[in-house]
Amino acid sequence: MERVDGFGGFFFRAKDPKALAEWYQRHMGIDPAPGDYSGRCWQQSEGATIFAPFAQDTAYFGDPGKGFMLNFRVRDLAAMIAQLRAAGIEVQPDPGSPYPNGSFARLTDPEGNPIELWQPA
Repeated sequence: MERVDGFGGFFFRAKDPKALAEWYQRHMGIDPAPGDYSGRCWQQSEGATIFAPFAQDTAYFGDPGKGFMLNFRVRDLAAMIAQLRAAGIEVQPDPGSPYPNGSFARLTDPEGNPIELWQPA
C-alpha cells in the first residue's frame, strides 16, 4: 500500500497572514512560505509526528472555537520557554510534565490559535 511520508504543509486562515507568518518566524523559527518557486521553505527535523483527531467537544485545545492545535517538537523546552517569555509571550508549562513521552508547555499565537510545545523524552 502506498502511504504518505509526512506533512507537506499546514494551511489555515488568518486575519493578518503576513503578520502571523512574521510572528512564527521571529518566535518559532519557522520560515514563511516562499513567494515563488525559487524560494526555500521551512525544513523540519526528522522525528515523531502525532496525527490524532479529537472529539469535537474536546477541552484539550483550550478555546472551544478553535478546530485545531499546533504541536511543535523542541530540543530544549526550558530554553524555548525562557526565550518566549523574554519576548513577552505567556507560556504555561504543563504541571504534570515530564510524562513518559516527554515534557509539554502551552501558549497561543497572536490570533489565539493554541500551540503545544513538546520536548520528546
